[in-house]
Amino acid sequence: MAAEHRVGIVFVSHSSDIATGLVDLSRQMAPEVALVAAGGTDDGRIGTSFDRVSAGIAEADSGAGVAVLCDLGSAILTAETVLDFLDEEVRARVRIVDAPLVEGGVAAAVAAEAGDPLDAVVAAAESARGPAPGATDRTGVETAGAGTTVRPAEDAGGGASGYSRTITLVNADGLHARPAAELVKLASTFPQKVTVNGTDAKSLLGIMSLGLTKGARVEIASDDADGTPAVDAIADLAMSGFGEA
Repeated sequence: MAAEHRVGIVFVSHSSDIATGLVDLSRQMAPEVALVAAGGTDDGRIGTSFDRVSAGIAEADSGAGVAVLCDLGSAILTAETVLDFLDEEVRARVRIVDAPLVEGGVAAAVAAEAGDPLDAVVAAAESARGPAPGATDRTGVETAGAGTTVRPAEDAGGGASGYSRTITLVNADGLHARPAAELVKLASTFPQKVTVNGTDAKSLLGIMSLGLTKGARVEIASDDADGTPAVDAIADLAMSGFGEA
């Protein structure tokens, strides 16, 4: 998907360095997204600038929408003032997101990279406000060899209702931000719900919160009867080391 079909992200910070750094960080996981830094005042001091935020929104807007993330209260006020001056058509596709600037911004960028619509990008950013879901244990796997196990999931009546594979993480640095983003982007291409050690595979913050290191056992599972291709694709990607191993 070309950048012009993706939601753009604007980082509004009182510090130009912080906004620029967040763009650099997010670009590692979302190279095709329009990521724009709108930090500092017009003359380079600490503060925010109406003109910089306005220009940032214009740069990030390709028609798919723009998510604006801010660091402090006055940055939000500046962004809200900019929205008041936008044409009604443009204003309708710009959202100021109530989310932590770093975690929310990265989550939004990954969702935008996956081609999610504006509402889903905003929801991804807002997920950073709450606690990450905890991992749950699942049992009953049977060995399939070659560092992976596979089993059908069972419903309450004992019948097969899903599918899972368990692999050993091979990345030297574990499931850090870049491979976690690759996993989430792949999971987002499938309509079925897939979990990684019980955590939603489409939640970047949830996946990163698992703290999985090299050698960790990772169960990729879906209770959806049609989830097998998604589970296999994610398991194969993890076994490949996400291109790092």
